[in-house]
Amino acid sequence: MRPLTETDIRASFVNLSKGEVKRLDMPQGFEDSPWADLDFLGWRDPGAPGRMYLVAERDGALIGIALRSVNGAVRGFTSRSMCTLCLTTHSGGGVTLMAARRTGSAGRQGNTVGQYLCADLACSLYIRGIRDTTVGRTLEETLPTEAKIERTLRNLDTFIKRVTG
Repeated sequence: MRPLTETDIRASFVNLSKGEVKRLDMPQGFEDSPWADLDFLGWRDPGAPGRMYLVAERDGALIGIALRSVNGAVRGFTSRSMCTLCLTTHSGGGVTLMAARRTGSAGRQGNTVGQYLCADLACSLYIRGIRDTTVGRTLEETLPTEAKIERTLRNLDTFIKRVTG
């Protein structure tokens, strides 16, 4: 992913009002993000832990999507869950059901799209082996990293289409 500025990020959101965009908290130290290792920028709002944001590049344009954690969606400590974007397995609360308000008239009517995602939105780092989910036994995948990246980008594209379509 190319390095982004605060202006780039704020201008990218498709499911927030202008006022909501002005009020959202930027991720701490995002300027120092490992851009070359990111397929999208994702973060939790430090002022409202139930809010998350995701910014991705699609067809040369940035698309920002605001997400909300769905109450009661965090898995228990004895279960394992899988992110539907990167297919990384986590134990405990590592995967959360997140809902994104759809764009256009569907969003104004209150329609949302839900997806189980890595709770920290660090999918790019998990699939590259930069961040580890190991808490006990881990599931190994033999797919090469490039194929994992392509799969994650396809899954992300599908999610974005569901939100914006």
